[in-house]
Amino acid sequence: MAQGLRARRSCLAVPGSSQRFLDKAKGLDADQVFLDLEDSVAPSAKPAARGAVVDALNSGGWGEKVRVVRVNDWTTQWTYRDVVEVVEGAGTNIDCIMLPKVQRAEQVVALDLLLSQIERSVGLEVGRIGIEAQIENAQGLIEIDAIAVASSRTETLIFGPADFMASINMKSLVVGEQPSGYDVGDAYHYILMRILMAARAYDLQAIDGPYLQIRDVDGFRRVAERSAALGFDGKWVLHPDQIAAANEVYSPRQDDYDHAENILDAYDFYTSDAGGARGAVMLGDEMIDEASRKMALVVAAKGRAAGLARGDVWQPPADG
Repeated sequence: MAQGLRARRSCLAVPGSSQRFLDKAKGLDADQVFLDLEDSVAPSAKPAARGAVVDALNSGGWGEKVRVVRVNDWTTQWTYRDVVEVVEGAGTNIDCIMLPKVQRAEQVVALDLLLSQIERSVGLEVGRIGIEAQIENAQGLIEIDAIAVASSRTETLIFGPADFMASINMKSLVVGEQPSGYDVGDAYHYILMRILMAARAYDLQAIDGPYLQIRDVDGFRRVAERSAALGFDGKWVLHPDQIAAANEVYSPRQDDYDHAENILDAYDFYTSDAGGARGAVMLGDEMIDEASRKMALVVAAKGRAAGLARGDVWQPPADG
């Protein structure tokens, strides 16, 4: 992974052609913003949007947000100019480039090579800018393992539901909801799990796509809870009202976070010489061992990335 774990519970889409939205996004509580040059920008507006995105990134005010630019996909005539102009213009203020509609590993390799050339040309640290790969069709899902390992820059794999639904002829026009007639289970379960398995196998983050019914926050929460339960790290948000729900859903509950940190502390103590060098011990009414430690590491890492503060802190017994 190009960088360590970044909080991406809420990934806010911001049209690069809208100065009002670019300005507003800076003050919102999203973990990540991606300034979009693709679907939310009309073809005739794309060249001007590049300049607006560069200006927005260079003007500061983004705080601790992960700053991403989504360029157009390699099948269009805009991609190379998107990458060249935004990275040459604002490379020091970009964390990642998001590449949509990734179908083959070679497309990620091409972006990696172009980024390296630009970085060398303008004196940026080579390899610092990460890549986010958006999986939006059947071919991309089939090739996902090769896509995941195509570049050491890659940080996330993202589900793009709208284009994916079209690519498999799904009988629905409501993005993010179950198709009509699918009354048992989750029609997206295989897709989400396939993305998640590739992400975890190659130490990447997995991000769920958007829920287009932007006024239905309860619906957003319901859909988000499905991918969060599987282990996804976050979800796209299209409206400010969705941000708080995403931040909550993809964060550990406070008691789970405290418990995870306590497991780590207790296990570290009891496996040490001072604690008796034991491999399996009781923490309250629960037995913990190496598997418990691994599970606790996941929850603790997500809690720390989300900025949670510990409430309950375990202390070793006085008699060891």
